Amino acid sequence: MTIHIDDTERRLLRYLQTDPAMATAELAEKAGVTPATCWRRLEKLRARGIIRGVQAVIDWRALGYSVEVSLRFTLDKTDPRAFDEFIAAAREVPEVLEIQTFLGRVDLRLTLLARDMAHYQDLYRTRILTLPHIADIEALMHVADIRRQEVLPL
Repeated sequence: MTIHIDDTERRLLRYLQTDPAMATAELAEKAGVTPATCWRRLEKLRARGIIRGVQAVIDWRALGYSVEVSLRFTLDKTDPRAFDEFIAAAREVPEVLEIQTFLGRVDLRLTLLARDMAHYQDLYRTRILTLPHIADIEALMHVADIRRQEVLPL
């Protein structure tokens, strides 16, 4: 189901994406509406599920995490509980930032952060290889972000 938004809502979302912490008064001014209208429209967008929340974007490298790895898994799907059990176990690994499922040759992808290669090796051996139902695993070491687009072109 596609939700339609008008030009005012599109402007509000465009400015909100660039600075989620922007005060409602400033957002209203930039979007060309009154603060009351801005607040009502934002509430409407939240109620419709278009705005799901505001989150902090953390520079993990600044906190000492220098290794990012994308792990692609193919599961042994002879057990009908394979996906659920794998996902439940992967959620227990604090260094796993993201879990995605796919249709195709790869069943799941995990994004994992580690402080350094020694930490990654330890995580891989003790937490990743012990996940259930793994038939195949491929690790892709993150080298650089060429483009990481966080903003939807509205």
